[in-house]
Amino acid sequence: MGFAYVDAGYLARLEFAARGLTFLPRQKHRSILSGQHSSRLRGRGLNFEEIRAYQQGDDFRTIDWHVTLRTGEPHVRAYTEERDRPTIFVVDQSMSMFFGSQRALKSVVAAEIAALGAWMAFNASDRVGAIVFNDHEVSHVRPHRSRSRLHQIFGVISRYNQALTASSAPVAEKVTLNKALEEVLRIAFHDCLVCVISDFAHADERTLRLMRGIAAHNDVIAAMIFDPLAQQLAGNGRVVVSQGELQIELDLDSGTVHEPLVELFSSRLKSVAELVRRSAVPMLAFTTAEDTRAQLARQLGTLVPPSASPAARMAR
Repeated sequence: MGFAYVDAGYLARLEFAARGLTFLPRQKHRSILSGQHSSRLRGRGLNFEEIRAYQQGDDFRTIDWHVTLRTGEPHVRAYTEERDRPTIFVVDQSMSMFFGSQRALKSVVAAEIAALGAWMAFNASDRVGAIVFNDHEVSHVRPHRSRSRLHQIFGVISRYNQALTASSAPVAEKVTLNKALEEVLRIAFHDCLVCVISDFAHADERTLRLMRGIAAHNDVIAAMIFDPLAQQLAGNGRVVVSQGELQIELDLDSGTVHEPLVELFSSRLKSVAELVRRSAVPMLAFTTAEDTRAQLARQLGTLVPPSASPAARMAR
């Protein structure tokens, strides 16, 4: 399997790679989701079941004081945990994602994260849905817990992924991340887990407001994908940059070309990280240079956590 494109079969086979991974806040104490982040993750919701007499060991916080005062005996409100909750993956397959200098393109990494996350949610008995977008359109797959729904999601992702091409003509009125987030805000009323997977190339102040609005009643995780060139642009000869039919050759050995590009890439990456930080949404950063599953395991704390995550370094 190459790493320029993915297909639905490849995404389906990531079921086995997803084993042992979980979004649940039971990570090691140095995980990116531990501490203040884990307190933000609501987990599953609770359904009211009954009011019953207090029993030894019941949590005092569940006491129903109205019933207790009326009857003269302590009573508690009993709840049962919801069997599942909607998990929605927002998957960016726009032209800005059609880039990668090492292992894979950003669009491929986004598809892999979405597939691994979908299998993680499915294995946790959660419903899974997706909003997939490119520069032209947005597709919405409603959350449902079934293998057929996962395969439907993988089909949509792979269709958008395989439609990316360097010869694509520029679009005057682009569909952006904000349009996808508006769709999330419309359908995610409360207690959903929303995972936004993008390079956040077109993020702005409206993106910040939309993410805050979604996070007000849902758990939100931002998975930001970047290429190593955004952190360190080595001077190694000439490269060709294309957009549609327009192609430009850049001499990276030239200081007049190299230095402005380094500043452009690094400043943009920092500004995106700062914007996500201001939204109070936990951010996981993924590079195109490493195996996606290994990065996800490390960031979620399943494996030995790194001394400093890419997200932490870029947010400084």
